[in-house]
Amino acid sequence: MAVVPYKDKDTSKREQVAEMFDNISPKYDLLNHLLSAGVDIYWRKKAIRLLKPEAPKRLLDIATGTGDFAIEALKLNPEKIVGVDISEGMLSVGREKMKKLGVDHIIEMRSGDSEKLPFADNDFDAVIVSFGVRNFENLLRGLTDMHRVTRPGGTCLVLEFSKPRLFPFKQFYSFYSNTILPLIGRMISKDPSAYTYLPESVQAFPDGPDFLRIFEQAGFTNTRWIPLTFGICSIYIGKKSR
Repeated sequence: MAVVPYKDKDTSKREQVAEMFDNISPKYDLLNHLLSAGVDIYWRKKAIRLLKPEAPKRLLDIATGTGDFAIEALKLNPEKIVGVDISEGMLSVGREKMKKLGVDHIIEMRSGDSEKLPFADNDFDAVIVSFGVRNFENLLRGLTDMHRVTRPGGTCLVLEFSKPRLFPFKQFYSFYSNTILPLIGRMISKDPSAYTYLPESVQAFPDGPDFLRIFEQAGFTNTRWIPLTFGICSIYIGKKSR
């Protein structure tokens, strides 16, 4: 059974995730940095640095949200970044952010379903996603479509929450994510379900070697798993064969 934000509703996971992000979009950036103590910024920087040798010119940022990962990807000196998301609320915040930074001519924010991407085959040098694949209704379908739009020889990079495995950090993180995080999230976002959903979705997500198996099933090769910060977060990288 899929983990969803609003258990009292009959709508699909996709619809509920879109509604949740619409609800929390005004406070999303603040909460991201606050709840991770700013470590999410380091995670994004580390992930984008791994793409530097590839020098991708055309990138797709899936589940772009307000565009933080797309903005970090500007360090790769790309010609174009397209960010897609199902939440119009998040995209609206993101578009304002791009205008203020003067980068809206490089970063285009578009509405789109991550599992049915509105792009041609082999369209992007790199496909990236941060904290988004966990919200897919069908993970394999979403990863397979990411493979489809990646050009042969191109790279897919996924940054996602994972479960710490070592004592005592595993126990500490479990207490924080199940008790402290929902409390702070509820107080600031005014959506009591959003930050209860987050730890539940992390717990249910197939991380580490389990994710790599699905990643490879979607068609990616030369896959790697890089745990960060005691395993709270992980980077997954795969290539599309030529």
